[in-house]
Amino acid sequence: MLTKTHAMLETMRAVSLDEMSHIRLMDRVDSKFVAPASLLPALLEKMSPHFCVQVANGARIAPYCTQYLETPDCKMFLMHQNGKLARQKIRIRSYLDSNLSFLEVKNKSNKGRTSKKRIPVGFSHLASIHELGEARPFLEKNSFFDAGMLEPSLANSFKRLTFVGNKAAERITVDLNLAFLSYKTGRETTLDRLMVLELKQDGRQRSDFRAIVDSFRIKQTSFSKYCMGVVLTNDNVKYNRFKSKLITINKLIQ
Repeated sequence: MLTKTHAMLETMRAVSLDEMSHIRLMDRVDSKFVAPASLLPALLEKMSPHFCVQVANGARIAPYCTQYLETPDCKMFLMHQNGKLARQKIRIRSYLDSNLSFLEVKNKSNKGRTSKKRIPVGFSHLASIHELGEARPFLEKNSFFDAGMLEPSLANSFKRLTFVGNKAAERITVDLNLAFLSYKTGRETTLDRLMVLELKQDGRQRSDFRAIVDSFRIKQTSFSKYCMGVVLTNDNVKYNRFKSKLITINKLIQ
């Protein structure tokens, strides 16, 4: 599958990080989809006439890792589990091929919009919140939660492909080879036969990508890498809201 994927990516027009900078969409509407990773070459074939692929440091597939910070009683996870529309996640997102890391506060509003604030940091993982140093005031200003109470909760890693529309202001990410590690239980797991697709737009305008996923009968669904990682690695959390999602994922990857 990877050989076919690389071959398809080479046929697509490339766009640099600098060229992508005008479509950052830090305040946006997100639409997510999940599908078997085996569909990726066919999906790229249909995307090719309508999208450019981002190239960074000569690579079209970029490795990412994330460390999530959480309260001891998992309030951020429970906001999602309990159906709160306005919620927040705090993470350190690292772009491994460019050696860049950012401390991010990601908010979801009750109107369905996602906004993100971030600052560059010199580390990809913390052992303790006390290692934040000069980044702590940013967290104290932007977090719903007491920064001093936060602790590392979950780490993930994945490979990402990023696309931008030739015409519309839309960005697409495709995440592959998801792997998770819980700091609370020490358990590790993977979702290496699944891909997570995300459409990022300024608003809910017409989308070439949505038409393409519809042609594959890939349905829009909510999917949080953080929440799914917690559910898959920690049996001690309440997760009834995610049970149907687990059933769907198991069907997709069989």
